[in-house]
Amino acid sequence: MGQAFRKLFDAFFGNKEMRVVMLGLDAAGKTTILYKLHIGEVLSTVPTIGFNVEKVQYKNVVFTVWDVGGQEKLRPLWRHYFNNTDALIYVVDSLDRDRIGRARAEFQAIINDPFMLNSVLLVFANKQDMRGAMTPMEVCEGLGLYDLNNRIWHIQGTCALKGDGLYEGLDWLATTLDEMRATGRLASTSA
Repeated sequence: MGQAFRKLFDAFFGNKEMRVVMLGLDAAGKTTILYKLHIGEVLSTVPTIGFNVEKVQYKNVVFTVWDVGGQEKLRPLWRHYFNNTDALIYVVDSLDRDRIGRARAEFQAIINDPFMLNSVLLVFANKQDMRGAMTPMEVCEGLGLYDLNNRIWHIQGTCALKGDGLYEGLDWLATTLDEMRATGRLASTSA
């Protein structure tokens, strides 16, 4: 599609850009999710050192998604990605019962950061296809989502390898961010 036509199309149909940071512990499936959404394929990945950033178009929203490495030594750097963030996608390895407490501690630290107080929260309870995986409800309890007051959040069971649940989560996110923008409750509009 030509650049001029793209701009006209976006202006007419109201394409919106949203900044999203995708975080979670190492090996949760963040990079697999990013590239499944971006190119529709599962790529062979290695642990992310630093970050990946891609634009993901879904319906009338262009999400600029920052996928930041989840290794313990990289987590202190997460806060550098919080400024002007419209939404957090927090990815949990639903099979990793041993680290749900660590996932909760990191999640709570993120959402309580002053730059993240107005961000919409989408949790992907990933690896739902694996035997013994926690249900989305168990992940919800493990992260303390039910205790959140005055926060907009949603949890979605996913399987990154198959793409199950990913677009349902993005659909919720796009609709929610669109409603927030329409009512003036969205903190930022930059990508």
